[in-house]
Amino acid sequence: MKRTNTFAVRPLSEDGEGLLRDLLDASAALWNEVNYQRLMRYNDGDRFKGSVWDADTGHLEGKYKGVLGASTAQQVIRKNSEAWRGFFRLKEQYHDASNTSVTDHPEPPGFRGNEDDGRQLKTVIRNTSYTVEWGDRSRLEILIGSELKDKYDHTGRLRLEIAGEPNWPDYEKQGRLDLWYDETDNTFRASQPVTVSDETRVTPLADEMAALDIGANNLVACTTTTGEQYLYEGRDLFARFRETTQEIARLQAKLEAGRHSSERIRRLYRKRTRRRDHAQEALCRDVIERLYAEGVDTLYIGDLTGVLETHWSVEANAKTHNFWAFRKFVDRLACTAEEYGISVEVRSEAWTSQECPQCGSTDRTTRHQETLTCACGFEGHADLAASKTFLERQMEQEVRPMARPVRFEWDDHEWSGTPHPHDSPKEARTDRSTVDSDGKIASGETA
Repeated sequence: MKRTNTFAVRPLSEDGEGLLRDLLDASAALWNEVNYQRLMRYNDGDRFKGSVWDADTGHLEGKYKGVLGASTAQQVIRKNSEAWRGFFRLKEQYHDASNTSVTDHPEPPGFRGNEDDGRQLKTVIRNTSYTVEWGDRSRLEILIGSELKDKYDHTGRLRLEIAGEPNWPDYEKQGRLDLWYDETDNTFRASQPVTVSDETRVTPLADEMAALDIGANNLVACTTTTGEQYLYEGRDLFARFRETTQEIARLQAKLEAGRHSSERIRRLYRKRTRRRDHAQEALCRDVIERLYAEGVDTLYIGDLTGVLETHWSVEANAKTHNFWAFRKFVDRLACTAEEYGISVEVRSEAWTSQECPQCGSTDRTTRHQETLTCACGFEGHADLAASKTFLERQMEQEVRPMARPVRFEWDDHEWSGTPHPHDSPKEARTDRSTVDSDGKIASGETA
C-alpha cells in the first residue's frame, strides 16, 4: 500500500536554518528558471502540445547542482516536467467533448515567487539522497551541494530534528521527499511517501454497508445498514474559506498593472488550502474509523458528475468544486478506507436529494435549507434522507430503522461538538429539527 508520513523538522542550529533556507530558495529559483523557459516556448510554439521539452534543463542543472547537489537539481526539474505533463493531460480532457471531468480551463504550471517578494521555499529530495531514523531522537538527513557546504563550513549531510511520530514507521520502501517552509505556522515540514506491507491492512469486522451523501453546507451525511447516521457540518469551514477568498480578491484588485499575484496572496492561497486539507483528512479518518467499528466493509459514495450543474445552485457548486474538492476527497477517503479493508465504490446518486424516503416521489417534494418535505406528509433532514435513499438503492431493500443521528462540527483540530448528557466528548446529537413531532427519526421514519 502507498502511504505518506508527514512531519515537522527543525534545524539543529542557526547556521543549519540558514543553510536549509538557502537550499529551499535555490530549489525555488531553479523551478522558476525551468518553468520560465518552458512557458516561453509554450507561448511561442504549438499551444496545445508546445515545445516545452526543448528547454535547456541540462545547463540549469549544472548551474544549480553546486548548491543543491546533482540529484536534487534533477528532481526539481523532473517535478516541473511532471507538472507540465499534468497540464497537457488536463488540457486534452478539457477539449474532449465526451469528457466532463475537467470544467475549468487548465493553466500552465505557476512560479514560486521571486527574489524581491520572497520565493516559496520548497524542494524535493530523491529517495536515495536522504535518510530517516525513527526513535527517541528521530532525525532526517539530506544531501546538500558543495557550495553550501563551503559557505557554512559544513561537512556531510544536513541533519534535521523530527518533531512528532510517524503514521507509518515500518515501511518497506521510501519515495522522494518533499520539504518546504510553512509560512502559516513558521515551521519546516516534510512529506515522505512510503510503501507499507499489505499485512498492515485490517480485515473488516462484518459485512455491513454504508452510503455517503456529499453536500454543500453539510459536508457528509452517512447512513449505515446497522442503523447509524452521521452528519458532518461544514458551514463554519466554508465561511472561513470564503473570507480568505474575498481577502485574496481584495488584494488582487490592488495589484499594479501587469502583476497577477504577490507573496501575501500566495500565502493566503496556501493557508486556505492547508486549512481545508487538514479538515478533510481528519473527516476521512473519523468517519472511516466509525464505519470500521460498525463492521462496514463496503462504502458507497455518490458520483456528483452531471448532478451539480443539473440540480445544485451556483453557490453549492462553488462549495463542492472549489472548497470541498470532491475528487480529492474521494481519493483521500478511499486511501484511508483501504487501511481498514473497506472498499469504496462511486455510484450515481441522481435524484436522491429530491426523492421522498416514504413514498418515493420526486415531483411532490420541496427542499428548504436542510429540510425535505413531501405532500405525503414526510418531513426530515434532506441530506440524511438522501444518504438513506442512496444506500437503499444499492441494497435494493429498506434499511433498518435509524438510531438518532449524530452531528459533528470542526473545531480546527478534530470533528467534535458540545456533548449532551450521555454523549461522548467527540460527538453531539443533531438538533430537534432532525426529529419529527412524534419523536421519530426525520430521515425516514414517520408516523
